[in-house]
Amino acid sequence: MIRAPPPVRPGAPFRGGTLTDRLVDPRVPRDLHAFIAGLPKAELHVHHVGSASPRIVSELAARHPDSKVPTDPEALADYFTFTDFAHFIEVYLSVVDLVRTPEDVRLLTYEVARELARQQVRYAELTITPFSSTRRGIDERAFMDAIEDARKAAESEFGTVLRWCFDIPGEAGPESAEETVRLATDDRLRPEGLVSFGLGGPEIGVPRPQFKPYFDRAIAAGLHSVPHAGETTGPETVWDALNELGAERIGHGTSSALDPKLLRHLAERRIPLEVCPTSNIATRAVTDLDEHPIKEFVRAGVLVTVNSDDPPMFGTDLNNEYAVAARLLELDERGLADLAKNAVEASFMDPAGKARLAAEIDAHTASWLAS
Repeated sequence: MIRAPPPVRPGAPFRGGTLTDRLVDPRVPRDLHAFIAGLPKAELHVHHVGSASPRIVSELAARHPDSKVPTDPEALADYFTFTDFAHFIEVYLSVVDLVRTPEDVRLLTYEVARELARQQVRYAELTITPFSSTRRGIDERAFMDAIEDARKAAESEFGTVLRWCFDIPGEAGPESAEETVRLATDDRLRPEGLVSFGLGGPEIGVPRPQFKPYFDRAIAAGLHSVPHAGETTGPETVWDALNELGAERIGHGTSSALDPKLLRHLAERRIPLEVCPTSNIATRAVTDLDEHPIKEFVRAGVLVTVNSDDPPMFGTDLNNEYAVAARLLELDERGLADLAKNAVEASFMDPAGKARLAAEIDAHTASWLAS
C-alpha cells in the first residue's frame, strides 16, 4: 500500500545488508536470473554518490577519518539501516561529505561505471549533485574535469556510455538551485556529457513550483527535465513537476497510482516513470513489495522503466531490480527484454544509439531462447 507521506516507523528499520543475501530471489527461476545478468541494459535513475559500493565508501572514509561513516565494509550494513526517508537522507549526506577532492570525485565516478558495466549496462544517465561538491570547496572546473575524465575512461575501458543529470538538492533551496543551473548552463563549465536537469532530496516541505525559474533556464539551454516527484508525497507533486517544471520523465512517481486521471495523462503522453522498487521499500514510500504500484502503472499503459536509485545503500543492483520486476509483473524473457527496451526508448540517447542498444537486446534474447 502506498503512503503519501509515509509515517515514521522507528521500530522497523530497513537493513541494506550485503548483496549476497538478496540478489538471488528463490521465487525467480535461476535461468531467468542468468538471462537478466546477460541482458544489455540502460539505467536512467541512479545516483552518483548513492552508487558508491561498500568498498569505495570504506576507502573514502579511510581518506577522511574525521567522518562518522565506518571504514569497515561489513559495518556499513548496519550503518545503511534506515528508519524512514528522513534518516536515509541523513545517512546519504554523510556519504556525500566523503567526496571532498577532485580525486575523490574521479575515483567514485570511475568505480560506479565499473559496477554498471559488470551488470551489462551499456548506457546510464547518472544523477550528479554538483552543489554538494562545490559548496564543500571543490573547484568547479576541477569537478567537471574529474567526472568527464572518468566518463571517457569508462567508455573506452568498459564500453559503458555515461551521461549526466545535474540535480538540485531540494532541501538546500533556491541557493542550490541557482548554483546548479549556473553550472549546468555556463558554456565554459557545462560538461560534454550533460543531458538533463533534475530535482532530488526530500519532497515534504519542498514544493516543486519554487524551482520553476531554474528549470525554465535549464530547458532553454537544451537540457531535459527529469525531477523526482511523488515518491513520499501525493500525486499533486507529480502534477506540479509536469505543469511547473516541464517534466519529460518522472523520478519515482510512486503515488501516481492514487490518481487515475494522472495515470491516463502519463500513459497518453508517453511520459515515463523511473520506478525503483527496492528503494521505495527501503525509504518507506511503499510498505510491501508485493503491493508495489508498478503493476498498476503497467495496467494503465504507463511507460515504465526499472532502476536501482542508490543500489549499495539499499542492498540491491539493477539486475536485482529486473528480477523483482519479473516476479511482480510475471515476466518471461521476452517481457524482460521489452522492459529493457522501455529504458532505451525513455533515454536521451541519440536515435542511432537507441537502435543499436535495442538490437543488442533483441540479439541477446533470440540467442538465449534458441539455446
